[in-house]
Amino acid sequence: MAQNPGRRGFLVGGAVIGVGALAAACTSNEPAAAPSATAPAAPVPAATGGNDAPGTKVVIGFSAPAADHGWIAAIAKNAEAAAKQYSDVEFKPVEPTNDINVQISAVESLIQQKVNVIVMLPNDGQQLNQVARQATDAGIPVVNLDRIFPDKLSYRTWIGGDNYGMGVAAGHYIGNKLKTAGTTNPVILEIQGIATLPLTQDRSKGFEDALKSYGFSVTAKQDAQFTVESGTEVASNLLQAHAKIDAIWNHDDDQGIGVLAAIKEANRSEFFMVGGAGSANAMRDIQAGASVLEATVTYSPTMASSAIKLARLIAQGKGMSDLLENQVPQSITLASETITKENVDQYLPLGFES
Repeated sequence: MAQNPGRRGFLVGGAVIGVGALAAACTSNEPAAAPSATAPAAPVPAATGGNDAPGTKVVIGFSAPAADHGWIAAIAKNAEAAAKQYSDVEFKPVEPTNDINVQISAVESLIQQKVNVIVMLPNDGQQLNQVARQATDAGIPVVNLDRIFPDKLSYRTWIGGDNYGMGVAAGHYIGNKLKTAGTTNPVILEIQGIATLPLTQDRSKGFEDALKSYGFSVTAKQDAQFTVESGTEVASNLLQAHAKIDAIWNHDDDQGIGVLAAIKEANRSEFFMVGGAGSANAMRDIQAGASVLEATVTYSPTMASSAIKLARLIAQGKGMSDLLENQVPQSITLASETITKENVDQYLPLGFES
């Protein structure tokens, strides 16, 4: 992921790291819809043995943006839930914030406390790079969560979602369904997040590339802001501009609440829609089959649970038990899964509340 990536992905390819990572959606650093006060943390399997058996006590510092969005709220909850599974982990979260300088100061406090390892989802990878480097130079490994630092010397391991893969997954679902139905010259619309962000551009590129394999292309796309309000506005504009639509991909399930509201208001149902991120409310809609939303592609906040597990292994000098190598990998990209009515029951426990 590029410098300012936002969020969301799924299972670690080939390597089991303790929890399934479900995803979706990326949000930017911009405020979004207020998260549910009761947004549940994804279930974390209890420690049972092997690398999960109690070992050397470690202190894990944790820093993330303020929970102004359902996905970000789930990041913090998942990290805390994972830490509680281990008697040998002391979890030290600092106050979440969307202020760059405040986050820098908070991480500096963790460095001064000499924690064993720091898990950090930076508000901005570029601007937090220096303080992450301070930590590593002080002998404190950093697990970089999602929004990547540009300097590889600033982090020990990066774990995050696959934005390009989200687009590919959405493109294959839409392309395959339209091709199977014999649809020619389909009208395919794309509702992006913030268009200037590299993560949004990666998602759009993946979507475009996947559609090409079916001989299709995006008819029109418009960017939103990862918010409910912007989703409503953009969807309304696109619905008015296109009398006939075959399919829509919306990048983010949080803004998707607004998209679906606009579709309902317009009384349109001749098309199907794919979401992005894997929110619980999107999955419930898919499960009920009561709207145009048929699927969502993941970018899971459960990556935070995995980041805590990785941080513990790094601090204890262990590798991942399913791999031959003695050390935790330097980079782990989560795959984007496609959730449909056929498999939604499997993923619903991992959904985050928008």
